[in-house]
Parts: sequence; C-alpha cells; structure tokens
Amino acid sequence: MEFEPESGQMKCGSCGHRQALEAQGRVQSHSLTEILKAEGEYFKPLGEQALQVQCGGCGGIVVFAPPEVAGICSFCGAAIVAQPKAADPLIAPDGVLPALIPKKKAQEQVRQWLGTRWFAPNALKRIAQPEGIGGVYLPFWTYDCDTNSSYSGERGEHYYDTEFYTETDSQGNTVQRTREVQHTRWYSASGAVSRGFIDVLIPATRAVPEARLNKLQPWDLPALCPYEPGYLAGFKAQRYQVEPAAGFAEAQGLMRSAIERDVRRDIGGDEQRIDNIDTTYSNVMFRHLLLPVWIGAYRFQNKVYHVVVNARTNEVQGERPYSVWKIAMLAVLVLFLVWLFVFLQAQNSTRTGGKDHDHHGGNVAASGENGRPGKGAEPSHSQTSDLLTS
Repeated sequence: MEFEPESGQMKCGSCGHRQALEAQGRVQSHSLTEILKAEGEYFKPLGEQALQVQCGGCGGIVVFAPPEVAGICSFCGAAIVAQPKAADPLIAPDGVLPALIPKKKAQEQVRQWLGTRWFAPNALKRIAQPEGIGGVYLPFWTYDCDTNSSYSGERGEHYYDTEFYTETDSQGNTVQRTREVQHTRWYSASGAVSRGFIDVLIPATRAVPEARLNKLQPWDLPALCPYEPGYLAGFKAQRYQVEPAAGFAEAQGLMRSAIERDVRRDIGGDEQRIDNIDTTYSNVMFRHLLLPVWIGAYRFQNKVYHVVVNARTNEVQGERPYSVWKIAMLAVLVLFLVWLFVFLQAQNSTRTGGKDHDHHGGNVAASGENGRPGKGAEPSHSQTSDLLTS
C-alpha cells in the first residue's frame, strides 16, 4: 500500500482498497538540553523495514520503505548506485505534514512554470516528464523558547530650527526665505524586554538552498500529525543534515531580529541607537518535522538545478539556466528584423525619389520646341510678350 495524498489514506495499488492511518494525538516537543545529553533514548529508525542509501554525487542520505527503490537522486539528478542498507537510528520524527497535492497536479504546475521560462534549455523539460519529479519529505526543526533581553543604547528626539537663506527667483531678484531644519537630541536609554517564540522553523537539509525553501512558505503547521511510518510508503524521506544544536543557533539569528525590533520599540523616540543586547534563552523545546515536497533535479553544464513544489499548497520554486543558443537565436532574429525594416525603408525611399524625378521631367516636356509652349500648356508671361512682339 502507498500513501495517497488526495484521500490522506493508504491505498492498495492492486485492488484500490483504502485504509486510514492511525496517526492521532498531539505532536510532542522535546527539551533541547535533555536530548543533547541523551545517548540513544530518542534515536530510532524511521520504520521497521526502512532502508537508506547515500548518493555518491551529493552525499545526501534518503530513507525509503520497500517496494520503493533508490533510483535517481532527488537532489542532484545522479543515478544512485550504492546498495541500500537498513536505516540507521536518528532522532525520530515527531510530526509529519501529510502531502495533499498528487503527483499529476504537481507536474501540471511544473509545466505551467516551465511555460514562462522562454530562455531555459530544453534539458529542463525533463522535469515535467512522469519520472521528472519525486515525492520527498524534507527534515525541519521547530524551536520554542522564552527570552529575556537587557539592552543599552540611545533615544533620539527630533527638533527643528528656523533657518534663513537667500535664492534667486524667476525674475532674477535675490530674495530671502526661511525653512525648518531637523536636528536630533540623543538621550541614554536602557531597559529589558521579554518575548516567547513558538515554532521557529529551520530547514535541517542542505541539499536544497535555504532561500528556495523559505519561498515555499507558509506551511500549515497546525495540520501536523504525529509521525507514522505509513506516510513514507510511495515517498522518500531525507535524513537531517543539520543537528539540533546547530539548528537552534540558526533559529537564534531569526529571534535576534525580532528582539531588536522589540528593543527599538521600547527605547521609543524618533530614532534609536542600540549599543548592546544581552539575551538569555530558557525553556528551549524542539520538534523534528517532515514536510512534503515534489522535487526534481537536473544537471546542466556541470551545475545542479532544482524545481521544488510545496506538496501542501502547490507553490513552485525553481531555478534554471539560460540557454545561450536560444538567446543567440533571438539576437539573430532581432538583427534580421532591424535589417529588414531598414531595407524596406530604403526601397520605399528609392521609389518615392524616382516618382519625384519623373514628375519634374514631365513639366519640362510640356514646353514645345524652341521654347514654345507645348499643346495644352499655358504660356508664361515672357512667352506671351514674345508672341505679342512678333
């Protein structure tokens, strides 16, 4: 049986029978301090029959359950030739966000995305093929904690002075005018702020650029289910590459930005200067989560490119190279059109000039021999005088 995103149940590929997963309850958190001290209490395989294999190209480790096979690496596009082995224990996942978007729908979204990439190489089209993308659960950490921060700095308050100056008006007269000039008085400031953080999300994978994963947000974390190995059926799961302590260090960077905003708000005034912020973190809790994506990878000129689809929202994020040949062909086409325009303009100008010349020659031919007017032509004033004289 495999997990079916449309129904959220396990489905038999032979008879179509569906069976609900027994994943109920609350997704538990763990103390970061305790888990760093524990030797093996929290470490378990992802499933009893789970296998894992390491890609020789990018080094990524994926876990899967039979009859799923390793096949092509989802992160670098290389064929995996290493033999699978029983999955090693790891900090067991606490929760999983089940996939909602089926593969066909994700493929259609990828095709639409490809349709807007005119200068992408044809190699990118492989991503839209039936085997171009695969379902993978990516590892993430979430962190909760309480913070208390003491700070020192300065509060700036604006005041204005009236300044006189001279300028030349539109009539060239020198006139005197006034304007308000802003100044700032600075006062020492110090204090403390407190803030609690919940579900600060940090990717535990290095196989996909973090900036690209961030653009897949938001993730509907309230829909998390307790981890159940059945969710892996038909999907792969990547083993985390970022340890919990390193992940919390990244989370602190995000927290510091929020704490700085709190400090500036607490200082008040029109401007703020922060000299120092000293933060203590307490009650640090974390969760190991698996979030679903459809992902494809391909190589172009020895560089790896990814297309990733959020399997909950169908959001597509990808990167693609530019095809030099397509750009060159466009440049040639533009140059040809410019040349054609200039050529047609020149031809039109030549024809117009010829007609003007013919028109002028017609006026000359209207005069008869010996300067006498031809038939039907009106005689000039001088010609009329000659005739009268004769």
